[in-house]
Amino acid sequence: METLTTNGIRISVEHQYQPSHSEPHRNYFLHVYDISIENRNPYPVQLLRRHWIIIEDSGIKNEVKGDGVIGEQPIIQPGGVHAYSSYCVLNTEIGQMEGTYTMKRMDEKTFFEVKIPAFILMVPAKLN
Repeated sequence: METLTTNGIRISVEHQYQPSHSEPHRNYFLHVYDISIENRNPYPVQLLRRHWIIIEDSGIKNEVKGDGVIGEQPIIQPGGVHAYSSYCVLNTEIGQMEGTYTMKRMDEKTFFEVKIPAFILMVPAKLN
């Protein structure tokens, strides 16, 4: 698990390759990741936007930007946690994801960014 705290927001990521949903002969490698967002601040925050940077072993870089996560813009109370699962499809056996969330302090109506820790997506056979 990768974990990083920025501006009082702790982001934890767990990920796993999904062989039953992948097609290596077609260069289609599916990975599932679980994100936990913990608000360690004394004020509520809202997750407004996401920005992912996905880099494949071939050097291809993709960026994914959008509102919220999985169709939601959750408000996270002090001490609260928002968790969700999503997936990424790579065209290579190895890749990396990292990014940021844009958050809003609900008390001051100000905005700030939170870093999502970088994590490696790899077909387990590549470890040998």
